[in-house]
Amino acid sequence: HVQLVESGGGSVQAGGSLRLSCVASGYSIRNYCVGWFRQAPGKEREGLVVLDSDGYTNTEDSAKGRFTVSRDNDKNTFYLQMNSLKPEDTAMYHCAADPVCRRWDIEPGFSYRGQGTQVTVS
Repeated sequence: HVQLVESGGGSVQAGGSLRLSCVASGYSIRNYCVGWFRQAPGKEREGLVVLDSDGYTNTEDSAKGRFTVSRDNDKNTFYLQMNSLKPEDTAMYHCAADPVCRRWDIEPGFSYRGQGTQVTVS
């Protein structure tokens, strides 16, 4: 059973940057597909980026050019670098992992998800 814990969220001014981390425990996610999604109050879940074990990434339009996903398999950790943040990026950010890359808009989705870290952009 994989547990995921995010960190790195906070409050930042528009145009600023944040780096979120997601530490996995309980099992190595070296061969897992990992990703990040967010959810703002009153809005649906929004997938952002996906990174598979071969290094292939898929980035949604809202994140392209600003958000970058990376991983450190030795630390069982993956990251989301967010630049040029906008007020509309304000949301709870969650990390996710699964042996197979999943679509964000179809259940069951990623098997493992973290509780989230809040990002507020003003």
